[in-house]
Amino acid sequence: MIESWIKRMATLQAAVVIAILGWGAWQGVAAIRSELAQRRLEPTVNLQAFLAGRFAAAVNYVMAHNLPADPYIRAAGGFFRWRFFDSGGPQVRVGCDDWLFLTEELRPWPDPGPAMRERVEGLARIRDRLAAQNITLLVTIVPDKARVHREQLCGAPLSAQAEGRYGELLAVFSARGITPIPLLEPLRALAREKPAYWRTDTHWNQDGAALAARQIAAAARGLDIERPGGFTTRFAAEETNGPGDLLRLMGLDIMPDGWRPAPDRQHLATTSAAVPAGGGGGLLDDEGQPQVALIGSSYSLNANFHGFLQEALGAAVTNLAQAGGGFAGAARAYFAGATFREAPPRVVIWEVLERAMAQPVTEEERAFLRQ
Repeated sequence: MIESWIKRMATLQAAVVIAILGWGAWQGVAAIRSELAQRRLEPTVNLQAFLAGRFAAAVNYVMAHNLPADPYIRAAGGFFRWRFFDSGGPQVRVGCDDWLFLTEELRPWPDPGPAMRERVEGLARIRDRLAAQNITLLVTIVPDKARVHREQLCGAPLSAQAEGRYGELLAVFSARGITPIPLLEPLRALAREKPAYWRTDTHWNQDGAALAARQIAAAARGLDIERPGGFTTRFAAEETNGPGDLLRLMGLDIMPDGWRPAPDRQHLATTSAAVPAGGGGGLLDDEGQPQVALIGSSYSLNANFHGFLQEALGAAVTNLAQAGGGFAGAARAYFAGATFREAPPRVVIWEVLERAMAQPVTEEERAFLRQ
C-alpha cells in the first residue's frame, strides 16, 4: 500500500517536472523565434560574434525580455504590488483614488541647478539666433502632474528638490530674459473643477491640452502669422479608454478591469482643417508651408494638443515634437534638418517639461546647446 502510494507520487512528480521542462523549452523556442528576437540575434550569428561572446549575450537578453509568459508574470507581480502593498513599482507612485504619478517627477536629481542653467543658457542662445532670422521663439513649461494635482498624492513621497524646482526654474529663465508662457496656474484652476491630467497616465488630458493650447495662442496673438482659421475639433461619440502609460509601467495594461486601477475614459478628439465647397486639398493649399513650428515632448503628441493649438491659433502648425526626446531631442533634430533649413517658420513654439529640466545633461545635448 505504502509502496504503491510512493510510486504514484514519484510518477506524478516526474510528470510535473517533465511538464515544467517542456513548458520552459517551449517558452525559449517561442522567444527565439519572435520577430524582435530575430532582429537582435541576426547580427551575432557569425563565428566572430560567437567567440567574442556577443551571441551568448544576445541570447541571454532574448530569454530575459522576450519570453511569451513575461507580460503575464509582470502583470501578476504588478497586481500583487498594487493590491496588497499599494505600490506601483520602481517607476510609478500610487496616490489616492488610484491616481498614479511618475517617480521621475517626484525624485531628486544630482546637481539640478547647473543642469537647469546650462539648458536655459543654450535656449537663450537659440532664441538670439532665431531672432537674427526674424523668427520668434515662444517657450512654455509643462508643469509636473504632481504639481498640478498635488492633492491627489496622498502620501506619495515628493522630494524637497521637486517641491522647489518650478520656482527655481522660473528664476533661471528670468535671469536670461525669457518669460515662459504661464500654464501652471491656469491648469491648477482647471484642476479645481475637473482633472487636467489623466489619472492613470503621465500626460495632460484633453481638457488640459485644450487649455494649454488656448494659453499659448493668447500669447501669440500679436505675432505676424497668417491666420486663415477654419480648424474644427470633433469628439468621437464612442467612449474609449485613455492612454494609460502608467498602467503599462506597472505591468497592468493587460489586466482586466477590477484587477488594476480603473482606466481613464475619453471621447477621442480630432482636429481637421476645413475643405472648400468646391473640393480640392483643403484650407492650406494656397498658404504654403505652415508658419508655426511646434517642438517639444510627448505632451505635444498626446490628447490632441496639436489639433487644439491649430484651432486656437487659427493657423497650421508643423508638429515636430518627439516622444522620449527629453528637453532637446526634438529641437536638435528640427534645427539640423531640411524642414527648418528649407522652410523656416515665423514662430517656433518650444514646449519643455519641468521634470526634464533638472535631469543630468547628456553629452549629445551639451554639444547641441553649445553650438
